[in-house]
Amino acid sequence: MKFNILIVVSMLVSFVITLLSGVVYIDFLKKKMYTQYILEDVPENHAKKAGTPTTGGVFIVLSIILASFALLTMNQGLSPASLIVLIALAFFMLAGLTDDIGKIKHKENKAGLTPRNKLFLQIVISLLPAVYMTLTGQTYLNIGQYSVDLHYFYTIFAVIFITGVSNAVNLTDGLDGLAASNTAISMAACTVLAIISGQDNIAIITAAAIGACVGFLYYNKYPAKVFMGDTGSLALGGLLGTVAVMGKFELWLLLIGLIFCIETLSVILQVASFKLTGKRIFKMSPIHHHFELSGWSENKIVMVFSLFSAIFCAIAVILFYIIW
Repeated sequence: MKFNILIVVSMLVSFVITLLSGVVYIDFLKKKMYTQYILEDVPENHAKKAGTPTTGGVFIVLSIILASFALLTMNQGLSPASLIVLIALAFFMLAGLTDDIGKIKHKENKAGLTPRNKLFLQIVISLLPAVYMTLTGQTYLNIGQYSVDLHYFYTIFAVIFITGVSNAVNLTDGLDGLAASNTAISMAACTVLAIISGQDNIAIITAAAIGACVGFLYYNKYPAKVFMGDTGSLALGGLLGTVAVMGKFELWLLLIGLIFCIETLSVILQVASFKLTGKRIFKMSPIHHHFELSGWSENKIVMVFSLFSAIFCAIAVILFYIIW
């Protein structure tokens, strides 16, 4: 294990770019009236968030790409794997932006991409890293000191995996600072795993993601001055899933991204329970809304969820280091 100072520089460069570009981009959004329209089936106190600029994911993703490109060039140059990660990130951003623009244009939160079309785009984008890993023979899953080779079935697994993570982060993006803070923590864990396994290119990209998410939190902390929108949440989730696939620590994401798994599971359980029994398990799903309706403030939910995420990310890093 050898530490590369460019990893820290990548994080700092992305952080600075995000802070600086945020000022310009948020001003642009306000002038163009690219603002959020709130769903009717969310807690009542969310009504005051209507009119907040959205699509902030644009300057998150551009910061990650610019910082990564610059530092990867300084490190070993852009490898095919790192290039695929950045291309997938850009396409996930465009898919989310298309969804957000549809909502803004029709002034209705449900007027963006249909769930089917959104899923289709996510699957198509996920095919890029999935097929690359299959063609290069990296079709195994590491389970501790053992590995299982899925062969060509890995393509299907990777597509489902990346699409699922992208949607999980998208579901988590429901409170000011929640998705950005937990993604930053998960990316920090991915960075350490990449460093331990000697994958500097992956670590440079995930470090850039940390910097961008932390920089975005300056504008997105409660009360938010801008939302990342699907533009950011689909992209960050897609990036998290893609780096886990390209870095070969897919199964570790069960711990690293546990908060995203819980958010997704809460929606699945809520829907299943209501359809089967007519009763709801939670006051509202995803589960962060359940706690909100139970009287927790947004700041408390974000802090508790982030602490929970940090604990399990630390456990993942320690176990990974011991096994490695």
